[in-house]
Amino acid sequence: MKIGNVELKGKVILAPMAGITDLPFRKICSAFGAALVTSEMVSTKAIYFGNQKTNELLATDKEEKPCAVQIFGSDPKIMGEISARLSESDFDIIDINMGCPAPKIVKNGDGSALMRDPELVGRIVKSVSSSGYKPVTVKIRLGYDAENKNYLEIAKTAQENGAAAVTVHGRTRPQMYSGLADWEAIAQVKAALDIPVIGNGDINGPENAAKRLVESGVDAVMVGREACGNPWIFKRCHHYLSTGELLPEPDAAERINLALKHAGDLAELKGGFVALLEMRKHLAWYIKGIKGATEARVKINKSDSFEDIKKILTELLDM
Repeated sequence: MKIGNVELKGKVILAPMAGITDLPFRKICSAFGAALVTSEMVSTKAIYFGNQKTNELLATDKEEKPCAVQIFGSDPKIMGEISARLSESDFDIIDINMGCPAPKIVKNGDGSALMRDPELVGRIVKSVSSSGYKPVTVKIRLGYDAENKNYLEIAKTAQENGAAAVTVHGRTRPQMYSGLADWEAIAQVKAALDIPVIGNGDINGPENAAKRLVESGVDAVMVGREACGNPWIFKRCHHYLSTGELLPEPDAAERINLALKHAGDLAELKGGFVALLEMRKHLAWYIKGIKGATEARVKINKSDSFEDIKKILTELLDM
């Protein structure tokens, strides 16, 4: 599969997730076989005005290739200018967020709010795709709400204005992440477009990924929440799609050892205190289902050093 001039060696992609898909996590997922990883969404206005925290979100590394940067905004001119700047970065693809349902994003007219205005969508995609030379992709939902499911119109508009691929999350904005994703709607987008289409929603394992790829005809599937604490999903999906063989789930030792590596990488990038706070949610995901995990989570949330966390996790292996 190719997105513009970028070749993807696989059909399972890491979804962008705010507060989760930072550089250390993307590197781990890439190492486990994610065909493409994507940054947390970044405000084009924040980049434009030189926000320091936003600059930290733009960190990338050769170990996470290929990698897309996801931008959001609603001003075609600013987004085009930022596209030109990002074309000089080490990111391989520029992705436009038109699907985020978070109220603080929507109230500013960004994210999934853009789906209310197909004409603006066209202007944004055209500005971003024509201002730089990196392939541009667009991530959408089924519509702003159940009464306005205009995903086919928005997807076609994106293609007509220069998008190299479209990702469809099979839910409307009000659904957020609840209910079941509508893969029949995703299949309709695939049938209507000439560019690659990526399906997103409820991909929870190798067999499910294979089923969705076959039934919808999409070029790739995107994994979001199921990758949290479980980057093995990419390795297992890739192996199953290639061989038909189902690899076993990782054992407790594998999960805890990777959790410790993840914590170390995060501390190196962001410093011990910030990393300690941000790792709490990741650690809860890594140890979920392991005997003693409930008690360990309580201790982790009270701990104030990585030495304590290492001791807590090591004790889990002895239970």
